[in-house]
Amino acid sequence: MDNPRPHLDQWRELASKELKGEDAESLTWHTAEGIDVKPLYTSADLEGAEELDSLPGFDPFLRGPRATMYAGRPWTIRQYAGFSTAEESNAFYRKALAGGQKGLSVAFDLATHRGYDSDHPRVVGDVGKAGVAIDSVEDMKILFDGIPLKEMSVSMTMNGAVIPVLASFIVAGEEQGAKPSELSGTIQNDILKEFMVRNTFIYPPEPSMRIVADIIEYTAKEMPRFNSISISGYHMQEAGATLVQELAYTLADGREYVRAALAKGMDVDAFAGRLSFFFCIGMNFFMEAAKLRAARLLWSRIMKEFNPKRASSLMLRTHCQTSGVSLQEQDPYNNIVRTAFEAMSAVLGGTQSLHTNSFDEAIALPTEFSSRIARNTQLILNHETGVTNVVDPLAGSYYVESLTHELAEKAWALMEEVEAHGGMTKAVAEGLPKARIEEAAARKQAAIDRGEEVIVGVNKYKPTVPDQIDILRIDNAKVRRNQIDRLNRMRARRDEAACQATLKALEDVARTGEGNILAAAIKAARARASVGEISTAMENAWGRYDADTHLVTGVYGGAFEGDKRYETVKREIAAMAQNLSRKPKVLVVKMGQDGHDRGAKVIASAFSDLGFDVAVGPLFLTPEEAADLAMEENADVVGVSSHAAGHLTLAPMLLAELGKRGGADKLVICGGVIPSQDYNALKKAGVAAIYGPGTNILDSAENLLAMLRERLRGRNR
Repeated sequence: MDNPRPHLDQWRELASKELKGEDAESLTWHTAEGIDVKPLYTSADLEGAEELDSLPGFDPFLRGPRATMYAGRPWTIRQYAGFSTAEESNAFYRKALAGGQKGLSVAFDLATHRGYDSDHPRVVGDVGKAGVAIDSVEDMKILFDGIPLKEMSVSMTMNGAVIPVLASFIVAGEEQGAKPSELSGTIQNDILKEFMVRNTFIYPPEPSMRIVADIIEYTAKEMPRFNSISISGYHMQEAGATLVQELAYTLADGREYVRAALAKGMDVDAFAGRLSFFFCIGMNFFMEAAKLRAARLLWSRIMKEFNPKRASSLMLRTHCQTSGVSLQEQDPYNNIVRTAFEAMSAVLGGTQSLHTNSFDEAIALPTEFSSRIARNTQLILNHETGVTNVVDPLAGSYYVESLTHELAEKAWALMEEVEAHGGMTKAVAEGLPKARIEEAAARKQAAIDRGEEVIVGVNKYKPTVPDQIDILRIDNAKVRRNQIDRLNRMRARRDEAACQATLKALEDVARTGEGNILAAAIKAARARASVGEISTAMENAWGRYDADTHLVTGVYGGAFEGDKRYETVKREIAAMAQNLSRKPKVLVVKMGQDGHDRGAKVIASAFSDLGFDVAVGPLFLTPEEAADLAMEENADVVGVSSHAAGHLTLAPMLLAELGKRGGADKLVICGGVIPSQDYNALKKAGVAAIYGPGTNILDSAENLLAMLRERLRGRNR
């Protein structure tokens, strides 16, 4: 009996019956990327996408940069880690390497990121908190003690203070017996992304781009095994970017860096092979895998603009990290599952190396226990699932190939918009990508708060009894004392005149534009100039950059149009404004060197749409500056956003400073990555409320209104 192949219209008819008369098109998923994902894909969806028909190892490398991919060699297992002192981080690294990790990925504290030594007054709450404190070559030598830098690939996430950190690493290698040419690894060196989202910049955009080009130039000549830049979309997605935005803006940054290197007279083939990328992998499983495939396709298209002679210059190589923002404080063991799915997506997309987040990173720094689970997730994926036996297992999937094509086309259109603005440096200076990403972040938060986007354990299927987990605690004051002692000993031993001469020479190179900045900084590091001193020498020439703060409005509120609860909260705020003869005012501040401002911006945007008068302070405030601003703005509420573990130091300092200025009646609230174990200490210090990760914004607004009413009644008694 013949069994003819059913046609698409027959499928629609059958689907309509299953849906009780509703059209199958009603199942279409409208993604944040503007891609309408249909419930069914067929070969017809691949018509006009001939560029997808390729083989791994060949241009455009869509199916992988290497012909055999993991069947020949699996990805590199890296874990991004660093905390407290160089001694403690070194011990952690050694255990991880013994446990199967194949490369090191160093996390630096925020004081280091921003080019401050540990003894600087602006970094009291930051030293050793969200990474390891590195003040000099002496710290760098301890960090890699017993780890042969001739043999170990080292990745360093560093952008703002990239010059002193890379210089100190090179000198530490020399003093361990490794020539610069023998060092392998990657330095992030992606400053455009910092101006968009992560904010650990130091200098203005133009000299910052010179730093990028000088590092590319130096490493191309002296460090042939070292990747001079890791062009990062990771922090864009963490800040709220859609996958199309992450893909487009990351590749547009890469195009700009190539142009900067060529402007120095370099041959594109001399450095193209040492450019690398860094993408975030979130929970949209198939689209994330398709994103990596589309990235390779588009990068090949971009690099052909520069007429390289080597095919390898067209090849995109990438590291990936599972999403931090997808991790949740509530029901935290769910994060192990999330990370496993994200890791598999990265592998199916063809990443060259991978970091898997630990399940407790939504709450605090990872413990040794949670890090082992994260590392074993990759080992299990490698050795037990069979995914390494086939090159590009998703190739030929109608759905994945269609997603790859559509992501590529939408990202290319966004890149063309950047080109119309004069390139990424100009677009970043105008604030275009930053505004788009912040709008996407507000839209996503509204979808979560409305329950349209389900987060298991957060806005659906909530646990009845919350899990308490052990967290890693850092004695910030002790670490800072130790760092200052080591700095003082180093400065006492060095040849001060020789050190100052190298710093003066570095400043001259920065000021005149003649010479290579990294080469000059290496001489200063050899003379035992500190990270802060090397940064200051360049700051003397260029100044320190202050970013403008803009507030996106209308996006969060627009998503709640017609929502009864939202309108009720809005009316209550309006009623309070009428009683006060002004809107209740909320000042949102970031203190210390924590530049992660997604949470602060989303809260500010949502509260503004609700009817609060919202002011957003500049980044990197001291508690004294935040208190001055609160008094100047006549704020009723000061909201402290913390994502870098400085809250136990900085929030009590802010409360004390407000008291000195007659502002003790102001409500101080905290939000962000704050472990519940810290709540009592904060409340004892005077913090009125704490809103952890996953807090519904309407819940926090209602809670804040109730506290404001009580506080205002107290004032009127």
